[in-house]
Amino acid sequence: MKQVSVYTANKKGAMYRLTRALADAKVDIRALVTNDSAEFGTIRMIVDHPEVAIDALTAAGYLCQLTDVIGVEIDDEVGGLDKLLADIDYMNISVDYLYICYERKENKVIAVIHTDTEIAAILARKGWPIVSDR
Repeated sequence: MKQVSVYTANKKGAMYRLTRALADAKVDIRALVTNDSAEFGTIRMIVDHPEVAIDALTAAGYLCQLTDVIGVEIDDEVGGLDKLLADIDYMNISVDYLYICYERKENKVIAVIHTDTEIAAILARKGWPIVSDR
């Protein structure tokens, strides 16, 4: 999957300007997580058209990039994420960051994972459904 990462100053209206640029470009945000420091924030998103999002956000003055992440379908139950992380831990792979999104149209829970190791093929062989860009 491709993730859109946006770097912005923590200023009033910054998030609204970002969502407005994406809405104007007809880009659907499927998952979004923000991390901030005192002065700057990082916004990570899964969207339906990553390249269109990058173009729209760059035109709006945002610094952004596309990042490869892995989407893994997990069970929507207690311990669903734990089972996935147990397999990743068993492989001795470090997770840089992770967030959860819900695929509305297919009613599925997706763990979005960034690692410095290519694990999609390994997880697929272990039976984990890997989510491609949609």
